[in-house]
Amino acid sequence: MAFDVSCFFWVVLFSAGCKVITSLDQMCIERASSASAFCYDCVSDPPQKPSRYHQHGASCRACRTKEANKTYNCENLGLSEIPDTLPNTTEFLEFSFNFLPTIHNGTFSRLMNLTFLDLTRCQINWIHEDTFQSHHQLNTLVLTGNPLIFMAETSLNGPKSLKHLFLIQTGISNLEFIPVHNLENLESLYLGSNHISSIKFPKDFPARNLKVLDFQNNAIHYLSREDMRSLEQATNLSLNFNGNDVKGIELGAFGSIVFQSLNFGGTLNLSVIFNGLQNSTTQSLWLGTFEDIDDEDISSAMLKGLCEMSVESLNLQKHHFSDFSSTTFQCFTQIQELDLTATHLAGLPSGIKGLNLLKKLVLSVNHFDQLCQISAANFPSLTHLYVRGNVKKLHLGVGCLEKLGNLQILDLSHNAIEASDCCNLQLRNLSHLQTLNLSHNELLGLQSQAFKECPRLELLDLAFTRLHINAPQSPFQNLHFLQVLNLTYCFLDTSNQHLLAGLPDLRHLNLKGNHFQDGTIMKTNLLQTVGSLEILILSSCGLLSIDQQAFHGLGKISHVDLSHNSLTCDSIASVSHFKGIYLNLAANSINIIPPHLLPILSQQSTINFSHNPLDCTCSNIHFLTWYKENLHKLEGSEETTCANPPSLRGVKLSDVKLSCGITAIGIFFLTVFLLLFTILLFFAVKNLLRWKYRHI
Repeated sequence: MAFDVSCFFWVVLFSAGCKVITSLDQMCIERASSASAFCYDCVSDPPQKPSRYHQHGASCRACRTKEANKTYNCENLGLSEIPDTLPNTTEFLEFSFNFLPTIHNGTFSRLMNLTFLDLTRCQINWIHEDTFQSHHQLNTLVLTGNPLIFMAETSLNGPKSLKHLFLIQTGISNLEFIPVHNLENLESLYLGSNHISSIKFPKDFPARNLKVLDFQNNAIHYLSREDMRSLEQATNLSLNFNGNDVKGIELGAFGSIVFQSLNFGGTLNLSVIFNGLQNSTTQSLWLGTFEDIDDEDISSAMLKGLCEMSVESLNLQKHHFSDFSSTTFQCFTQIQELDLTATHLAGLPSGIKGLNLLKKLVLSVNHFDQLCQISAANFPSLTHLYVRGNVKKLHLGVGCLEKLGNLQILDLSHNAIEASDCCNLQLRNLSHLQTLNLSHNELLGLQSQAFKECPRLELLDLAFTRLHINAPQSPFQNLHFLQVLNLTYCFLDTSNQHLLAGLPDLRHLNLKGNHFQDGTIMKTNLLQTVGSLEILILSSCGLLSIDQQAFHGLGKISHVDLSHNSLTCDSIASVSHFKGIYLNLAANSINIIPPHLLPILSQQSTINFSHNPLDCTCSNIHFLTWYKENLHKLEGSEETTCANPPSLRGVKLSDVKLSCGITAIGIFFLTVFLLLFTILLFFAVKNLLRWKYRHI
């Protein structure tokens, strides 16, 4: 009973007081990371992963670095003005999906340092005179999705280097609407998804520095020489007419300009394009179509128009060929890159001549049964070959690519490839191969030195392909130049300590999804043979623990990803000898981190603790204090929340404040306890003295 009472006293005495500190300003979000990239420039190209400014047929390429304390996101907050809490030093402002029907020279006047301004879908109708007069550093202006009624002639005056202007989906029907004042430095102009029928610019439109001009998804059906005359000052221009279905081009309209790329994607009749581009010069010509377009099949006669122009890269994706034969390619002699993705091919004819300059060939998403059906001997100079996502299960055959002695990059991913003995017979004579992608296939059996025919491999991707190692030695042991090895979800036997032997230059190893015996990485393990590693990914490996000596052979490591496992704080000791690394511990089972492990964390550059069941009581006060003092090191702070106690569940660690000293109630009970203790001590001493007196 005495024990219970004393415990009760100490619990009350040191009871914790908790409260959440939240910011009063719930408006704009500061991007506090040290640096991050934001895509703002798009160029005509085959469709890739879409962004907010991406439309069918354009892909983001150029990115702008966003700096801490200068980048703010005010998207979708229902704002009708710039909040006072936004600092004057703001350079990068994302203000889309708000309400600014009219903007004038006072709207953003306080933010004189703006370099990037995104006003997507702010319901802007009017842009008045000198709106950006004080924004001399403004580089990029995004007005996408605003129903513009009026833009004053001087509305864009002020910026000395406005280079990128987005007017996508703004209702423009005539290019006279665009104010030409102060656009001398403009490099990219995006006018997609409007109602433009003529590309005739005003006579004084400054096109000298223009590099990207995007008219995709408009109503442009005819291109005349007069239309193109205003662009004659431009050099290496990327011009995008994707989705316009051009029905006529005046002869010679494109003859006086050298283009970086021309995109006529979705045109129903390609004869119009080939005839209209006679005597033209472009590095890239994109003539692909789309699944929902009922266009004419491509004939060999139609492609003869290529003989009258200079083209280095040609894209014909998703077209059908009416008479596919060796004569189809007779005007391809100058082509260096050819993309025949999803062109419904079951094979390429042998005996094709004149393709000695072809360096890159894309044959993805077709209907080959065997790799030999691509007739690789037709392309003796090929350095890049992509046959991925084949509609049928692809058989590698034997020596199908042996005539491609110059091949450097080979992508055979997503083909349901299965081979019991891979890969020397299949990759015979590919001694110059540097990149091999066999990911997302079926079962591959690998013998010792399975890639002996490709000794110069620098990157090998086998992700999501089940591997069966048929030899005690490493199948990779002759790859002395290999730097990147992706073995994600390959169902490996990680107990084989020789699995990664013979890779002296390996720098990036991805073992995601491969499980270790008993969920533990022992002191002796397969990583001991790859001492040159810089990046190690062990996420989703079902790990429960890591021996403290498991990584001691990895002296060059800079990035360790241990996320999505079931590790506890004890495994942090395994990285004690690392300094200045990126350490990802997200989505594990870490709850309390004792003080003796904090110095290990302090010596790392970036750490991610998000999605862990972290304890936010006084039992973890040392870590919580350390966390707030090292926010600059922490990644994923928005998702780093408390799991305990229940009253703080879901609260960000950075918003929690604990009082772990003696509370008022504790002081009261301490006083009572000391008083009782003093009384008891007094009577005890009194009784002791009385006893001694009686026995004298």
